[in-house]
Amino acid sequence: MNSGSHTPLLFILGIMLCGLSAMMLLPAIADASASNPDWQAFVGSASITLFVAMGLLLTSGSDKPFTLDVRHAFLLTAGIWIALCVFSALPFLLFNRDLGFANAVFESVSGLTTTGSTIMVNLDAMPPGILLWRSMLQWVGGIGIIVTAMMMLPLLRVGGMQLFRTESSDRSDKVVPRAAQLAAYIAIVYGALTVACAVAYLLGGMSPFDAVNHAMTTVSTGGYSTHDASFGFFEETSMDMIGTVFMILGGLPFVIYIRAIKGDPAALWRESQVQAFLAFLVVAIVIVAVGLHVQNDEGFLRALRRAAFNIISIVTTTGYANEDYTAWGPFAIACFLLFTFIGGCTGSTAGGIKIYRFEVLWLICLQQLQGLTSPNSVQPLSYNGRRLPGEVLSSVLAFLFVYGASVILLTVALAAFGLDLVTALSGAATALGNVGPGLGPVIGPAGNFYSLPDGAKLLLAAGMLLGRLELFTILVLFQRSFWKW
Repeated sequence: MNSGSHTPLLFILGIMLCGLSAMMLLPAIADASASNPDWQAFVGSASITLFVAMGLLLTSGSDKPFTLDVRHAFLLTAGIWIALCVFSALPFLLFNRDLGFANAVFESVSGLTTTGSTIMVNLDAMPPGILLWRSMLQWVGGIGIIVTAMMMLPLLRVGGMQLFRTESSDRSDKVVPRAAQLAAYIAIVYGALTVACAVAYLLGGMSPFDAVNHAMTTVSTGGYSTHDASFGFFEETSMDMIGTVFMILGGLPFVIYIRAIKGDPAALWRESQVQAFLAFLVVAIVIVAVGLHVQNDEGFLRALRRAAFNIISIVTTTGYANEDYTAWGPFAIACFLLFTFIGGCTGSTAGGIKIYRFEVLWLICLQQLQGLTSPNSVQPLSYNGRRLPGEVLSSVLAFLFVYGASVILLTVALAAFGLDLVTALSGAATALGNVGPGLGPVIGPAGNFYSLPDGAKLLLAAGMLLGRLELFTILVLFQRSFWKW
C-alpha cells in the first residue's frame, strides 16, 4: 500500500477532530455558566484534540485534488468512528481521573454509537457540562450513522445495503459528487425533528435543560438520560407519549422525510420496511400487553401504555425505560430479548439487524418452500417493487450469519470474565444491536454497566462499534488482501 494514499484520509480525519474540539466548548460554557470548575476538563480536552487535529492537517494538507476509492472509503469510515470515540473519551477522563480508561472509552463509544449503555451513576447530581456532553455525543452519532448508512454503506455493498442507493449514489468506486447535498437535507430534517421534540418536551413539563438533552437522545434513538431513573423520573403520561412518537420518527428512514420535503409525502406509506416496522410494533405491543393483562390482572389500556413505551424504546434501540420491565415475568423477558435483535429501518438512527433484512430473509424462506413443491418454477424475488439481485441476497445472508456468530462469540468472551449467562448474552445482544440496557439485575433497565470488569467493558465497546458499522466495515480491515494496494 502506498503511504502517500493515506494523506487525504489523515486530512479528512484532522477536519473531523477540529469539529469535535469545537463541540467540547459547548459543555465547557454550560459548566462555566453554572460556576462549575469542571469546564476546565472540556477546555483541556478541546486543546488536546485540536493539537492533534492541527498536526494531521499540517502534515497531510495538499493542493492536489483527490478521490476516494472503495478501500479508502472503508478506511475512512472506520477510522473516523474509532478516532472520534477515543478523543470523545477525554472529557470523561479529565472530569473524573478515577474513572479509568475502560470506563471513559465505554461511555464515549456508547454515546457515539447511540447505544445508551452507561457506567455513570448518580446522574441527578452531576454538573450540566458532562450531562450535555453525553447527549451531544448521541446526537452527533445519530446524524453520523444516517450519513454513513445512506452514503457510504450502499457504496461499500455492506450487508445488502446496496438496496438503498439514493439518487446521490451509483455503482462507481468514487465517492458520490452530490453527497454534500444529501448530507444537507439530512441535517435539516434531523435538526427540525430535534427542535420539535425539544419544544414538545418543554410544553409537556420538562425543564429546558432536560428537554434539550432528551430531545437529542430521543431523535438519535440513543437513550442517555439526565436522571438515574431514565424516563421513570417523569411521572406525566404525556412525556411517555411524546417520547414514543419521536422514537418512532427516529427509527424511520430519513430518506422518506427528504422525499416529503421534495414534494412526495406519500413516500412514507409506500416504503416496505416502514410498513413492516410499524406492523411489527403493533403486534409486539398487543402481545405483551395481553400477557400483562392476563398475568397481572390489570386493565388492558394501562398494560398497553406500559408495553408501548418500553417495546418501542427497545425495538428502535433507544434504550429508555420508565420502569423495570424485567419484573413483568418470564414471558416479557423472553420477548424483550427477542426485541433486542430487531432494530429499526435502514437509513434511520436505529441500530439492530434492521427490518429490511428480516423481510429479505422471509422472502428467501418463502422461495425455498415454494421450490420444494414446484422445483421447476423460477420466480425472481423483489423487494419494495425492485428485483433483488443475487449479490444482495448473499450479502444479507452473510450479514445475518456473521451477526449471529458475533453474538455467540461475544457472549462466550464475556462469560470468560465471570458474567452469568443472562448478563453475557443480553450484554452481547445489546452491544451489537446498539440498544442500551440488557437483562438481569446487573445490566438490566434498573442497573448499569459500572460493575463489569474492565476487559468486559472494552469488549462491549468493540461490539458496539462493530454493530454500529454493520460488522463488515470493521471486519474487512482484518483481511490481509485488503492491505495489498
